[in-house]
Formats: sequence, C-alpha cells, structure tokens
Amino acid sequence: MDSVKNDVTTYPAYLAGKWQTSESRETIAITSPWQHDVIGKVQAVTQSEVDQSIKASKKAQHAWASLSLGDRGQYLNQWANELEKDKEAIATSVMTEVGKNYDDAEKEVTRTIDLIRYTVQEALHIHGESVRGDGFPGGSKEKLGIIERVPLGVVLAISPFNYPVNLAASKIAPALMAGNGVIFKPATQGSISGIKMIQALDRTGLPTGLLSLITGHGSVIGDYLTEHPGINMISFTGSTQTGKHLSQKSIMIPLVLELGGKDPAIVCHDANLDLTAKNIVSGAFSYSGQRCTAVKRVLVDDSIADQLVAKLKTAVEKLSVGSPVDDNAIVPLIDNKSADFVQGLIDDALSKGATLITGNRRDKNLLAPTLLDNVTEDMDVAWIEPFGPVLPIIRVHSVAEAIEIANKSNFGLQASVFTQDIDKALEIAGAVEVGTVQVNGRPERGPDNFPFLGVKASGMGTQGVHNSILSMSREKLTVMNLK
Repeated sequence: MDSVKNDVTTYPAYLAGKWQTSESRETIAITSPWQHDVIGKVQAVTQSEVDQSIKASKKAQHAWASLSLGDRGQYLNQWANELEKDKEAIATSVMTEVGKNYDDAEKEVTRTIDLIRYTVQEALHIHGESVRGDGFPGGSKEKLGIIERVPLGVVLAISPFNYPVNLAASKIAPALMAGNGVIFKPATQGSISGIKMIQALDRTGLPTGLLSLITGHGSVIGDYLTEHPGINMISFTGSTQTGKHLSQKSIMIPLVLELGGKDPAIVCHDANLDLTAKNIVSGAFSYSGQRCTAVKRVLVDDSIADQLVAKLKTAVEKLSVGSPVDDNAIVPLIDNKSADFVQGLIDDALSKGATLITGNRRDKNLLAPTLLDNVTEDMDVAWIEPFGPVLPIIRVHSVAEAIEIANKSNFGLQASVFTQDIDKALEIAGAVEVGTVQVNGRPERGPDNFPFLGVKASGMGTQGVHNSILSMSREKLTVMNLK
C-alpha cells in the first residue's frame, strides 16, 4: 500500500479483519493542509458494511474475552513493537495529513507506543475482589461476593484529527485489554494515519473480525454507527457540538466524551512572569492552538498585565511560522474553514476595541500567532473556542474576578494558575470549575496515568489509561452461598 512520492494512494478500509475496497465504489479525497494537494483517498463505507463489521466484532469478542490478560497483552505489546518499526513513516503521515511538524508528530507516535505498553501493564494490575456478606449489618457471613470486571462488548472508538494516532490508541488499547471488540472510526482528516497504525496492529495476527476501521461520509454512517444496537459503548473525542448530538442519539449505553475547552490561565500579581510567559506561549500556540487543552484566554491581574504582555509579545514574535516540514511552531490550520473562523473571532474583537499586540496576518489557512490585549466580555473570542493561534488577554482587578470570568464559560476542561503562594493556588484550584487545574504549568493531557476529564460542555466521563479500562468494562457480581 506504499506509494511512490506524488502518487495518490487509494487506501482500503479494514472491515471484519480484512483490507478491502468498499462495495460503494466511492472514495473520499484527503487534502494536505499545507501541501494543498490530494495526498490519498479513503473508502466511503456503506451501512451494510457497518452491519457486517459489528457482527464480526461481536462474534470475535467472545473468544477474545476468554483469553487471559497476558495473552491479550502479547498482541498489544507486539503492536507497540510494530509501531516502533514504522515510527518514521507514521510520523511523516501525521505531518503530511494534519500539518503537525515532524518533531511533534514523532513525539506523538512515541507517546502512543508508551501508552500501549503501559495499558498492558495497567490491565494486569486491575484485580477483582471478594466481599463477605457479614460486612453489612444483619448480613450473613455464608454469603461470599466475588466481584470481577468483564468487558462491555463492542466499543465504538471515534478519534479527532489533531492527534490521529495517540487519541485513537488511547481508546483502542484499553478497549482491547478490557476484552472488547472495537469499531474504529477515525476523523476523515487523520484517517490515513489511522490506517497506517491499524496496518501495524493487523501484522500482530489480531483475531480476524475483532477490530474494524471504518471511514465514510458522516451523513451516511455517522448516526447509523452511534445508534447501532450492536454498539455497547462509545468513546468520542471531538467538538462539543458533535458530542451533544451523540449523547442525544445514543440511548442507554455508556459514553465517554472528550470535547472542547476554553482553558484560562489565571495570572496572579506575584507570579514568576518568565515562567508564566513561557508556559502560556507554548500552551497557547503549540500546533497552532489546535488542541482542546490549549491556553485559550489569559486572566491577568491588572497590576502586572503590562509586564506580562511585553514578555508574551517578545516570545510570540520569536515563534517560527510556515510549513511543518521545516519544523515550524506555527503551521497551517487544518483547512480554510477553520482559518476563516479564527479570523472572524480576531476581526470581531478588533472591531469592538481590542488592542492588537502582534499578529493578524494570513496566507490562506496559515495564520500568524495573534495576541489580543484589552479583550472584554462582549467579544466572541472571550468565550468561543478558536482552535487556532489567537490568544485573548483579559485584565482583571482581583482573584475573585478572575475566578468569576473563568467559571462563566460553558467549558470546563483545564485551567492554569500562576502564583508563588501555595495557599492562593489551592484556593483558586478549588474554586475553578474544571476537570484539571495546573499550578505554574500549562494545561495539557497526561501523563497518561493521570485521570483526564472535563466538566460542563467539555465532556463526560474520565479518561487516562486506568480510568479508560474501567469505563470500557463493568463489574459483575457472583454470590456464593456457602454451606
């Protein structure tokens, strides 16, 4: 399936354990966000092929669940080994397809390899328990409860474009180790990278039918997949809008949703400004801000705002801008529509009196990193997630005001607090309505042994390797009535 450079490869789907062309005979073209050319085509899978894939996964799942954890783990460890062999090719695919610079793309593949191996070890250390009935008043000691974790069945794993390998594996690996079958639906932009990682998994000899990779038109297979009676759990990462739609459509099955964010950096008057500026810039502009955990607004004490803005301006203007192939920090956004959206937020803020500190230059879908000062609550950029390289600075007069503005957001993924006063840090951390608070550090996912979660419109359920395994399995109680 490798192609000569500049050839356009048509990739097969992986249906019921076999690489094949869809019966639809339709394909979807994938265009590179920075080369602006079609770099590959993927299959437009039909509803009947979805049916066949889920049926095959259900059938294969029973035998898979009967394997020991050690046996399941051998397949996953071999998958990690195969990804290691393909690391350069997969990183290049990520760079070409979603525009991430090569260094970051390679780090994503490395992190994925580590995540898979860690998932195996974590699963091996999740044990059941036994409980005596006389632990409850009036209970009988002749009752012995044996509590085990069992798989849910078939897990639908839906991954986003921005981490097409890592956020796919963070769903697939725990699902498999928990004993489930998997239907993997990658983001269309990101599906070539997804295909390459599943090619590596296929080489392990994974039981036929256990996992399928499905690409296709959302209008044809989107709701069909999420409402399918053969799906027993959904793990989704993507937009809040899609997540809300998904939660309305999927009834009576477990859901884990990782959605958008509007992560604030709260900067107190006593913050170390060099440390703060460094973390805010890397947090806001890494991969051009196309991360749910990017710093998306700065709430800074007015007494030190001028100093912080000066440091941010210097750091932002040093960021390299251009093609990912040259390892630039700021790369083209995923498509022109996304760039138009970000530009609209910048234009709205400037029209309402925001101060442009630096940036606001555009070449197609490549936007210069943009810093906006004196942003006020009537500006869209104060509340809407841009998913692009723009950072609004909102000046506040007290910690209480910063907390109030932080909590007005519909989102609640992460927040950063910059202060040298540990008591104040803990006070703010307790008051901010988010899943995770970072003290003197930028928001980010991981390490992957930490829980990862959002509240409000930022998600539902908890991820991180341990929690993902738990969410993809359930407790089963067997009661032994002893003589």
